[in-house]
Amino acid sequence: MNDARRGGLYGVAAYVLWGLFPLYFRLLESSSTLEILLQRLLWTLPVCLLVVAATGAAGRLRALLRRGRRVSALAGAAAVLAVNSGCYVYAVNTDRVIEASLGYFINPLVTVALAVLVRRERLRPLQWAAVSTGALSVLVVTVDYGRPPWIALILAVSFGLYGLIKKQVGGDVDALAGLTTEALTLAPLAAAGLAFYTATGHGTFTQDAPWHAVLLAAGGVTVVAPLLLFAAAARRLPLATIGLLQYLTPVLQLLIGVVLFHEEMPASRWSGFVLIWIALALLSTDALREQDRQSARRAKSAPAAQPVPVELRTPEE
Repeated sequence: MNDARRGGLYGVAAYVLWGLFPLYFRLLESSSTLEILLQRLLWTLPVCLLVVAATGAAGRLRALLRRGRRVSALAGAAAVLAVNSGCYVYAVNTDRVIEASLGYFINPLVTVALAVLVRRERLRPLQWAAVSTGALSVLVVTVDYGRPPWIALILAVSFGLYGLIKKQVGGDVDALAGLTTEALTLAPLAAAGLAFYTATGHGTFTQDAPWHAVLLAAGGVTVVAPLLLFAAAARRLPLATIGLLQYLTPVLQLLIGVVLFHEEMPASRWSGFVLIWIALALLSTDALREQDRQSARRAKSAPAAQPVPVELRTPEE
């Protein structure tokens, strides 16, 4: 199996796992959003350390931990991702999976907007059209809900900020070492929070032993597995392909919300989703065109093959 095909499988696996998370969180509905979040943050660290030990990545982790500025940036990324995770768990536990899916549909547009606001990048015409259509879709959904779709907006902005911070950290940071560093910064806070939460009689870890405890502890795996699969895919696939695969997650979430959880989805709300899909189609078209342009530029800048000189000889020679 070649690298591209393997990368495609890794990418599909990552986004499908993220898309199926509502089913996992529903199994934990007897636990509060806060407890589920703290358990996920706590158990992410041992899972990361096990993978580090199994893959021999301890040296890369130690090297990263000696770089104080990078560690500080990764701590900020971890905090933003914790906000994203907590908001998502809350959405599932309060029957707002459809609104959560909207957040992940909006996320690529937020990423483009952050590139303009923070990195001072210039948008191409199709990107402007996509962002404008996306803003219109949020307005339509706001009218439908009678309020701004706060959950969707928090999810989109927090995940966009997470990606921006990781971009600022630099692509030379090993994915596993980076994730383990993020887990190290939050695990002590999660442990302290859980200790207080349990001491006040709110913990559910010992309920329905041992299965509920196993499900809560599995939260660490649900954090680590898709992120590492995504990192493996990103190393092997063009950015445009990754951009198209990411829509698997909100599509699955939307289907789960509508088909399995029977959340309300009036025609007015569908119109908002149709607008966001149009925006994403424009954004994807632009990404594919830009990839083609870059490929053409690389082909032009490549040195032309020089003919090999051949010494002509007569038969007598």
